[in-house]
Amino acid sequence: MADLRYERYPDGNYAVFTMNRPDRLNAQGAAMRQELREALDEFAADPEMRVGIVTGAGRAFSAGADLKEMSTQSGSLAALTEEQRIEGYRGNQPFGRNPKPFIAAVNGLAIGAGMERAADCDIRIASTQAYFGLFEVKRGILANYAINNLARVLPYGEAVYLMLSGDTLSVEDAHRLGFVHQVLEPQELMPRAVEIAEMIGANAPLAVQGTKAVAQFWRRYGLEESLRLTASVGQRVLSSQDASEGPKAFAEKRPPVWQGR
Repeated sequence: MADLRYERYPDGNYAVFTMNRPDRLNAQGAAMRQELREALDEFAADPEMRVGIVTGAGRAFSAGADLKEMSTQSGSLAALTEEQRIEGYRGNQPFGRNPKPFIAAVNGLAIGAGMERAADCDIRIASTQAYFGLFEVKRGILANYAINNLARVLPYGEAVYLMLSGDTLSVEDAHRLGFVHQVLEPQELMPRAVEIAEMIGANAPLAVQGTKAVAQFWRRYGLEESLRLTASVGQRVLSSQDASEGPKAFAEKRPPVWQGR
């Protein structure tokens, strides 16, 4: 079974990207990332597809990065060069960098890279069962995408609070702060996402893509400089003992023992 399900709906000019590991709360591993890249390439080249919807299978949108997989890769992650890190951070913006608009239909918990996947979309709507969080500091790693982008979507203080505290953000507060456009009952979520996608898809595609391009320029202004700083900081943090300890403790279901080095 594919870790990512890609479904085209030509009559409405939209496609649905479903993170499809419900038994793992749609944790994002290497296989899912590769399948997403392939699906996005197909989507971007398809003139019938004008809007994308991103959601999760089962009760979660996404629990974030696959920490069990990460626990076996900490050494290889620390060995990356600065340019490889920068390219990796760019790769964590698959929807924002795509020329076509994306709607996140957040059906359940969206934490870590799950919240970041939603943040990377252009429009976010959420179920009443959704909640958000960035727990990376609890695992000895960096919030990655959110460090460079979340304060471009949320007020600075709110974004930094989430990243430093590892606290959760309720769907009600996410709506109050403007992170999500609308909160709906679970059964209403996908129909509303389709309704929005069809409204956008009925408009002139060049005008839609041009609007997104200019809006994304504003949102991404100064981002390359921020990515270079993140790569430098990331080298120090991700090569630390704590960065290895956090994912291992998660995989072994025990509290982490931080060394501060």
